[in-house]
Amino acid sequence: MKIGILGGGQLGRMFMQNAMNYPYEIYFLEPDDQAPCSLFGEYFTQGNFKDYRTVLDFGRDKDILSIEIENVNVSALKELQKQGKKIIPSPECLETIKDKGLQKEFYIHYNLPTAEFYLVEDKQELLNHNSLSFPFIQKLRVGGYDGKGVQLIKSEAELDKVWDEPSVIEKAVLIEKELSVLVSKNEEGEMKVFDVVEMVFNERLNLVDYLFSPADVEPEIAEKAKEISLKAVDSFQSEGIFCVELFLLKNGVILINEIAPRVHNSGHQTIEANVSSQYDQMLRALVNLPLGDISTREFSAMVNLVGEPAHEGEAEYTGLDKLVSLPKTYIHVYGKKITKPGRKMGHVTVLGKHKSEIEEKIRFIKSNVKIISK
Repeated sequence: MKIGILGGGQLGRMFMQNAMNYPYEIYFLEPDDQAPCSLFGEYFTQGNFKDYRTVLDFGRDKDILSIEIENVNVSALKELQKQGKKIIPSPECLETIKDKGLQKEFYIHYNLPTAEFYLVEDKQELLNHNSLSFPFIQKLRVGGYDGKGVQLIKSEAELDKVWDEPSVIEKAVLIEKELSVLVSKNEEGEMKVFDVVEMVFNERLNLVDYLFSPADVEPEIAEKAKEISLKAVDSFQSEGIFCVELFLLKNGVILINEIAPRVHNSGHQTIEANVSSQYDQMLRALVNLPLGDISTREFSAMVNLVGEPAHEGEAEYTGLDKLVSLPKTYIHVYGKKITKPGRKMGHVTVLGKHKSEIEEKIRFIKSNVKIISK
């Protein structure tokens, strides 16, 4: 069986590391010839996954196609589906999720909780909108990732920063914590939901700095987060693995922020912390195997390793030697040759019996490991 993945970054690399234990052939399509999956040689094809003909040609000899990035050519996937290829997640699901405007309308249609919003086509429509009030969040409808394409506008004085593109405008809410729930689903309708994860963001970069699993929330909050996530994923009527990002508000209300129809940064710790990782769940969902045992081994945290400010060029990792003697500490370097400020270059997972033990390791990692340019 041949499985094709659109995208060849670090998510694809970690998926392949698990998939190599199974009797399937995995292939990647990725425009960057230096991407993390390029090391897989003949299983790596350099090409634009946004191009209709390129995706069609890549998929012709594959049995199953999936993604590790949303912004791919959905029209080509629909055509491949007509030709009898299995597409996971479904092209219809992907079409909805890759457009944040359609995604928000989906939540309303299925009575899923989300922040108040409205849609605009351009800057002028936003400035003239009768619901304009401050503060608000502007999200580009397509193309945003890793904190890009999302900005907070606090007051009228910041309106000059507004993007002149189709956008979702969200009412700013008072957030207590940002949570994440991974849900997998196979063709038989079997579903598994991982522990709720608590994400701590780097406000300057607007991406995850580190996370804890399980989240430090009351049991009823965790159950409600799982319940909302299961309902959301089931509403898409598609197999695959999904990450549901949630806001826990200061008044205890839980809202859906966004959903990713793929493995996710907030699930990296599952490689060591769970019996079956998010990457193993993805593989099982693709080939319709029974979903794996996702029992949690220990309390865990994951720290993103990102490029240092003011450093761009060939990457140099400093301080990794200080981590190798730490117990239950696992280093993942993605193999990206070029570092940039804020670029995800790797992560470190730590396990422990208590949160205090984990927090001490997080402080040590952040103090000692840096990614600079040579």
